[in-house]
Amino acid sequence: MKKRIAWILTVLLFAAILSACGAKASASEPTPEPVPEATEVPTDEPTPEPEPESKIDLPDGTYLAEFKTDSSMFHVNEANKGLGVLTVKDGKATIHVSLVSKTILNLYPGLAEDAQKDGAVLLEPTIDTVTYDDGMTEEVHGFDIPVPVIGEEFDLALIGKKGVWYDHKVSVQNPVPQN
Repeated sequence: MKKRIAWILTVLLFAAILSACGAKASASEPTPEPVPEATEVPTDEPTPEPEPESKIDLPDGTYLAEFKTDSSMFHVNEANKGLGVLTVKDGKATIHVSLVSKTILNLYPGLAEDAQKDGAVLLEPTIDTVTYDDGMTEEVHGFDIPVPVIGEEFDLALIGKKGVWYDHKVSVQNPVPQN
């Protein structure tokens, strides 16, 4: 019994020594200084959105170009055979596309979430008249869409008559100079 008590006391003493050494080691380590958090300075004006970096390597002028979307419900009017008029000036490009109807009310170059923020600049429609192969004409909405890059997808959000914003991926491809 005495051996057992001696053994238990030895174990307890050993445990106490180890915990004291661990406490000294952690106490001697320098405590890192807290890093102050960055704070935003509130302003009354909305923060301007950064302009997308343009990757347009075309001479100034007008071109016919394919306008492709990720949706069968949002596309160029069939009378225009998937094409829009791309205008390039000073390294910046805009494509004018005529859509299939007047149900799309606004577009936004970016994501739907950003389109709903205060100060977001929405693209307003134009009224375009398209002429079909059979000679019929129809008035539809058209839009002048900023093109940040040729041949790669970019974000374009839309809102229709239902009042819901949708995100889409679009691209402008194969520009051909207009004569």
